Formats: sequence, C-alpha cells, structure tokens
Amino acid sequence: MEAFPAYFPLSGRRIVIAGEGDGAEARTRLLAGSPAQIDRVQGEAALQPATYAGARLAFVASPDVGVCQKASEAARAAGVLVNVLDHPELSDFTTPAIVDRGTVVAAVGTTGAAPIIAALVRADLEAKIPAALGPLAALFGRLRAEIRAAFPDLARRRAFLRAMLEGPVADAAEAGDLAGAEQRLRAAIAEGAAISGCVWLIAAPAARDLLTLRAARALAAADLLVLGEGAAADVSVLARRDARRESLKDADAAALAQEAAEGRQVAVVAPAGEIALLAVVLADLGAAHEAVAAAPA
Repeated sequence: MEAFPAYFPLSGRRIVIAGEGDGAEARTRLLAGSPAQIDRVQGEAALQPATYAGARLAFVASPDVGVCQKASEAARAAGVLVNVLDHPELSDFTTPAIVDRGTVVAAVGTTGAAPIIAALVRADLEAKIPAALGPLAALFGRLRAEIRAAFPDLARRRAFLRAMLEGPVADAAEAGDLAGAEQRLRAAIAEGAAISGCVWLIAAPAARDLLTLRAARALAAADLLVLGEGAAADVSVLARRDARRESLKDADAAALAQEAAEGRQVAVVAPAGEIALLAVVLADLGAAHEAVAAAPA
C-alpha cells in the first residue's frame, strides 16, 4: 500500500479552492454538495498564507506551474494540507475518483500515477452501489445506540445489520420511504431479529478471479476465516482484516458448528476434497452450512 486512504469530516469545516480554469471549477463541483464552507480565491490572494488560515484542506488548480507552486507553499505555511491538480509532486494528498452516496463514500486512488484507471474502477462501482445505501447508512448511524444496546455482541450486531441490508428495511429505503425504513428498523430492533450463522464452504480456486460473487460476499462477511493448505494467499485479502483466522488442520468441526449456532459467519477456503469431507461432518452435526464452488475457468 503506497498511500493510506483517509476520510476528513467536512461538517463545519472550511475548504479553500485556489486558482482558475476548468480544474478549479471541477473541484468546486466536487465539493458543492458537502457541508463544508467553500471559499474560492484567485490572483494574489491565492499566494498568501493568511488566505488559508483555519482551513481544513486546500485545492490548487492553475495552468501556471509557478502559481501552483507558490499557492501550495502558502497553504502549507498556514498548516493546511494541499492538493495541486496534475502536480502530485506539489501535493500533500491526491484526490481519488469518488462514488458519492452521502454517508457512504467510496474512493479509488492510484496515488496520482494513473487517474484514468481510478475513473474506470469508479464507473464500475457506480453501477454496483445502490443509491439508497447512503440514506440507509445514515439511518443506521442515527439508531446506533439502540442497535448497540439490543445487540451488544459485535458479531451478532454485524449480522443484524447485514440482514437489514436486504428485506423490508432496504426495500423501503430504495423506494425513498425513509420514515417507513426507520419504522421497520425500529421494529426489527425491538423484536430482536433472529441472527442466522453459517459455515460457508468455499472450494479453493486456482486463482482469485475464479471466486464467485457469492464466495466473495461470504469472505467479506466472515467473522472467522479458516484456510486450508490449498488456499491461494491472495484469497484471504477479501476477508475483513479484523476477522479471526485459523488453519483448517487446527480447526475443529464442532467448534465451527458452534460458531454458526451462535450467529457468526465462518468462511472455510480449502481444496474441494477437504471441503466435501467437512460438509459431511457438519451435516452430521446439524450445523448450518453451504458449499460454494469456484467459477469455471
């Protein structure tokens, strides 16, 4: 990882956009829907440190490289992080390609090396991230305390929220009925919705791109990741970094069954033969499990 991605809260903050031209206009459009105070400056004011005092971030755009350099130095002198369009060497941070869903923001960056690649990935994500996901995330945030009180166990809380991303709550949000979505979510919290755990049995693919979407989702949801000897090393990166990890040779089938019984998600990635044997044992134990095959080559 050559650059660490981070998110800056913008509510109540001030952002300076210095310079002129299409680049400055594009930055203004990018930030127009944010809750930050956006100040546009040009000319001599863009070169003065006082202009940037108290700002959270600064963006500089100008066809004149000399202006870009002097403006970035002025912002830095005021203790403000600065991005200079088309000049990563003058920047403290680079601007990623952004998918904006309000509370949910996805960003794809290439540390300024190949913005076109980031833009292509962003276009793919735009088609996959529903518009209602932002309002739904905001609703989860408003009811965070109630959800935490109802589901104090972190794994069960995650499972509950995953369940709410499908079904009546998500359907109401998708239809724009946020009041209805909140009503349904409160009802689910009050009822203590049952949390279903599962042991996902994923046949280790020859390459990561042969994983099915179902397998990738199981890995992303896993509270426990169990890896067999034949699992490709790059498959595990699809799991959450905070998911517990075990080797299949050290794992106990009864313990995996218990994890599922307690509402947790377990993803096992191993050669097809080992997956088949484990499936038999889990079936004998009456454990909730599902086999996921690799995509055909």
